[in-house]
Amino acid sequence: MASQKINQGVSFVGIMNPNMRVFDIVMKTDSGTTYNSYIVKGEEKTALIETSHADFFNLYMDNIRQVCDPASIDYIILNHNEPDHSGALAQIMEQMPNAKIVVSQAGALYLKNITNKELDVIKVKDGDSLDLGGKTLHFISAPFLHWPDSMFTWLPEDKTLFTCDFFGCHYCEPYVLDQYITYPTAYEAALQLYYSAIFGPFPSYVQKGLEKMRDLGAEYICNSHGPVLTKDGLLGHVMEMYDQWSQPEPQGAPNIPVFYCTAYGNTKQLAEKIQEGILSVLPQANVELYDIIEHDLGELHGKLNKSSAFAVGTPTLNKDAVAPVWMLLAGVDAINCAKKPCLVFGSYGWSGEGVPNVKQRLESLKMKVFGDGYRVTFVPNNEDLEHAKQLGADFAATL
Repeated sequence: MASQKINQGVSFVGIMNPNMRVFDIVMKTDSGTTYNSYIVKGEEKTALIETSHADFFNLYMDNIRQVCDPASIDYIILNHNEPDHSGALAQIMEQMPNAKIVVSQAGALYLKNITNKELDVIKVKDGDSLDLGGKTLHFISAPFLHWPDSMFTWLPEDKTLFTCDFFGCHYCEPYVLDQYITYPTAYEAALQLYYSAIFGPFPSYVQKGLEKMRDLGAEYICNSHGPVLTKDGLLGHVMEMYDQWSQPEPQGAPNIPVFYCTAYGNTKQLAEKIQEGILSVLPQANVELYDIIEHDLGELHGKLNKSSAFAVGTPTLNKDAVAPVWMLLAGVDAINCAKKPCLVFGSYGWSGEGVPNVKQRLESLKMKVFGDGYRVTFVPNNEDLEHAKQLGADFAATL
């Protein structure tokens, strides 16, 4: 697509990728994505803010040429250095021989390892600025939004804040401004999924980022993926959603979900008794049972990550836990779930490796696994079920 004017001082030269359906291996992108990049032209200097994925290099350069001669670009600003932002950089530098790369201190280290080149970089810290002549770029440290290298770039003359992944989402329509979104329901779903996957592990940093933004009074948020947000469009709404999603969980009754998969109902029987045992000790607790294959995995990931503790049950198939259990654990927020209490259980027929394999995985994530894991051969008898109930009670007593 062609370049687009954002406001008086900023042009969009990014790439639309409407056909992408999976980003970074694990994130669904039902509405495609964009690789947003911008040009800011001052009276004396020109800056390119963010670059593009390497696969789109030729089209990307065509977009830049619609705004300026690539060789005239003086600075390449990288607010974050993941390959979807920096992948085309090595090729780009051949077209912009005089450009200096501007990154954070951490970004300089990452970029060297991503490009495997010695680059001419300017390392900036919080509060530093660049004068383009009538346009000024101010740099704001924004660590863990969502890498340690992340920063914002503020253009006060045009009230425009470049936030990289912050406030972005994997969503693609033909026009880049939020006022042209045709499918708002799809956009809202993409926004929440993106937040959960990218910023969910860093709620305190999200709050710090929002605080910095509120002081600026930005009217345009030029992010790296999805629509540009505007004061008269969705900017206020997205800020409100980020604020809501990053609030601490209210204190109250503990949430202790019990997740399980069951082939013939045997592991389900254990789950029900463990639930009963937990409630015998903590009657005020929320202890819901979730058959994993009957629920949306994204929903279950949220329940696990926000839980006070949890239990997970699996049969054994082909000497391992079953696939839905591994898919559940693939969504664990390893940063915030460290030391979280958990319990593993299951029924098996022959060899029973499912439970110890899950236990080992949870321990590798630094969780606090209760006991050795509880296993029953085939159909649990009355003694097995009473043992499961006592196990739930003993687990609850440690919380």
